[in-house]
Amino acid sequence: MNHSLLKRQLKKLGANETSPPSLEKWNNFLECIDQAYQKVDQERALMERSLMISSQEMHKVNEQLRESETRYALSAKGANDGLWDWDLETGEVYYSERWLDILGMVCKPGMIPTKNCWIDKIHMDDHQFVIEELDAHLNGETEHFQNEHRVLHSDGEYRWVLIRGLAVRDENGKACRIAGSLTDVTDRKDTEAKLEYDAVHDELTGLPNRAKFMRRITDGLEKTKTNGDYSFAVLFIDLDRFKTVNDNLGHQAGDELLMKFTEKLRSIVRSNDMIARLGGDEFVIFHEHVNREETAHQIAQRLLEELKKPIKIQGQLIYWSASIGIAVSSSTYHNADELLCDSDIAMYRAKLNGKARYEVFDPEMRSGAASLMQIETDLRRAFERKEFILHYQPIISLDNESIIGFEALVRWNHPLRGMIPPNEFIPVAEDTGLVLPIGKWILKEACHQMRVWQERFPLSNSLTIAVNLSAVQLEQADLSKQIADILEESRLNPECLRLEITESVIMKNAEQAAITVKNLRKMGVRVSIDDFGTGYSSLSYLHRFPVDTLKVDRSFINRIGQTGENCAIIQTIINLARSLNMEVVAEGVETVEQLEFLRGMDCAYGQGFYYSRPVDSRSAAEMVKDLARLEYSSGSLSVTRELSNIVQ
Repeated sequence: MNHSLLKRQLKKLGANETSPPSLEKWNNFLECIDQAYQKVDQERALMERSLMISSQEMHKVNEQLRESETRYALSAKGANDGLWDWDLETGEVYYSERWLDILGMVCKPGMIPTKNCWIDKIHMDDHQFVIEELDAHLNGETEHFQNEHRVLHSDGEYRWVLIRGLAVRDENGKACRIAGSLTDVTDRKDTEAKLEYDAVHDELTGLPNRAKFMRRITDGLEKTKTNGDYSFAVLFIDLDRFKTVNDNLGHQAGDELLMKFTEKLRSIVRSNDMIARLGGDEFVIFHEHVNREETAHQIAQRLLEELKKPIKIQGQLIYWSASIGIAVSSSTYHNADELLCDSDIAMYRAKLNGKARYEVFDPEMRSGAASLMQIETDLRRAFERKEFILHYQPIISLDNESIIGFEALVRWNHPLRGMIPPNEFIPVAEDTGLVLPIGKWILKEACHQMRVWQERFPLSNSLTIAVNLSAVQLEQADLSKQIADILEESRLNPECLRLEITESVIMKNAEQAAITVKNLRKMGVRVSIDDFGTGYSSLSYLHRFPVDTLKVDRSFINRIGQTGENCAIIQTIINLARSLNMEVVAEGVETVEQLEFLRGMDCAYGQGFYYSRPVDSRSAAEMVKDLARLEYSSGSLSVTRELSNIVQ
């Protein structure tokens, strides 16, 4: 009740008077009291309404605050971040549940988190850098604190984390508090590391790739400029006939071969050296601290010896080899490309010199490499322009010196260089894949030519034509069908065709060679092993290849009369062939002494310059034509004169 209002009303009524108030004054007094109560009720209603509005507003504020907290919590959870708050004055630290979860920590009851829960778990290699950046921010040197580092998880593994923080400062600018977030970035760092690794490593073998290897050479060349005693060598390695494995057994088999080759290299090379794969079947080795070239030679020789051991790929026994080029560092090299190029040139020279060997780079090889590039270019055009021709060398019966057949030998009639022998372009043809179309053309041309002679000269129906098969041809799965089609097209009797395969070629892919030889002999085609005695494991593998003829390599024939050892080898080969019901042809017969020796050994056939050099088809046709009139009873000299006259 409003007491001041009541007093004022009583005074008006004369409350201090001695006589009682009149009825009118009393009614006025009661009316005043009623008005006072109404006033009080109005004030109470206003107060209650005010209190109600304040309560609603407070509730609304609380709801907004709750929503804000929920939104913040959801945002923090969605961001997968842990939160931390460090009171620098008291040392108290708050870590959110997600923060603890990132490190696999459990905050036990009574446990008081400290800064050491984080600081002590930082990787030793990152620790100092993190502390320096944190201090720099607290000292006001940076606007924000942000750092990526490794922290030890409770499982014993390190996690990569990104920590962010912002300091709160007092009126003097001194940091009194810092708060922020912690994010697990391990997956991103792992992805970045993998991308970085993949950028400089080969996907299949895991070896460094060209980019990383070139940096190693560059670093090595820089080191040679500052350290006169430092040197290194680069070994460029190319697997021989790798394409054949891919083509015949598939790329999966090729990949398996590359992996096994990588293992072989790792077992040979020192840990401080580098092995890299440039691509395909090309590998390189950075061989450090080469004081003498012999150390690089030793690695190359050891690798070649290891590759003599066959391996099994998809159940098939594969014989493999490699050609190696070596280039040694020197002050003449200005960049990595030059040195790598020279090692590549030396490797290519090794291929041309017979493969399965190594060569050390010599500056003169550069001109030879340019010539080889020109040969490769011209070779592609040569096949299109039909610049290849066949020459024929007669094979003679040493008993009566009659011609029993010819060996077809390819020549390249170059428009500028003239006649190029096969040893100069066949290795290039094998590397470029041109040997397949060239080899097929040789087979067609030789079979067709022999059939023409047989039709023109009936007495020549028993003559045979011998054709050499390259390693690439022999490894074709459909080779037997190709030859069957050629024989059908030329209408040549299969028994008139002799296919010559070198012993080393057979040994390189014994499984496929055995299948092919078996199929060819079923067709009636005769098979000869060329250059017999120059390969390896000859006797142990010969029983697997039921061939018709062994051709004794000319290197043995050339040394007849020099040592008894060579004579014994020739006699052994002849005896071996006789025991296996095989014929023997001696290659490279050039003198009467050699001829008489071979006759004394009961060697049945021979060929060589003593009788005739390889001649063109016209001169060979004259030989076939004169078969009917030649008489051999006068001995070998008269026959030699006759053949010489024909060639002239």
